[in-house]
Amino acid sequence: MQFITLVFLTDSTMTYQTLSKPVTAQLDIKKSQFITYAYPVLSREKAMFHVEQLREKYPDARHHCWAYIIGDPNNTTSAGFDDDGEPSGTAGKPILNVLQHKNLGNIIIIVVRYFGGIKLGAGGLTRAYSGSAQAVVDAAYELNRLTPYVPMAHIQIESDFANESQVRYVVEDIGGAIIDMAYSKTVTLTVTLPDSQVDTLKERLGIYGEILDHESGL
Repeated sequence: MQFITLVFLTDSTMTYQTLSKPVTAQLDIKKSQFITYAYPVLSREKAMFHVEQLREKYPDARHHCWAYIIGDPNNTTSAGFDDDGEPSGTAGKPILNVLQHKNLGNIIIIVVRYFGGIKLGAGGLTRAYSGSAQAVVDAAYELNRLTPYVPMAHIQIESDFANESQVRYVVEDIGGAIIDMAYSKTVTLTVTLPDSQVDTLKERLGIYGEILDHESGL
C-alpha cells in the first residue's frame, strides 16, 4: 500500500522568467565604473547574502545598490531595493523597474559603483543604474541563462518495499526526480516534480494508496 503526502505545492498560475546561473556585466560612464551582478534567489535572506558578499569583495566601492524580486514580478510575495547612499530614487528603483519590465522573478541585481570624480546628476544616475541592470539582463539572454519559471511540487510518498521500483518509475516517467529516501518498515520517497504533473501522479499511484495530505497554493 502506498500513501502520498503532498507537503508543498507552488502556485501554478505564475508565469515569468528566472535566472539559471549568476551573470555579470560592466559599464563605464564618465569615468565611473558600474559592475553589475545578477543572482538567482528564492528568499530575501539569500539576496542579502549576495549583497554582503559583494561588499566584502569590493570594500572600497562608493555604492552597492540593488533590487530583488521573489516570486512572480506581477504578484510578488517579496521585493525590495536600496539606493545605498545615492540620491533617493536614482539607483534601486531603476534596477527594480528593469526586473519588472522584463518580467523576471526570483532574482537580485546588484550594481557596484566606483565613483570616477564626475557627478552624473539625478537623471544621469537613473539612466546609469537602469542601463547597468539592462546590461546584465542582456548578458543573461546572450548566455542563455534566462528560463521560464516552472512551479515545482515537493511530495512525500510512502510505499512498501515490493512497489518501490514502480513508484520510482512513475515519478521519473512524468518528469520528476527523487531527492531523498528513508527506510523503516516502509519506504518514504521525497520527490520533486512540475506542479502541472501532480494530478497525473495521483492518478497513476491511486490504485496503490491514498492521499493523506494535500496543500496547494503555498
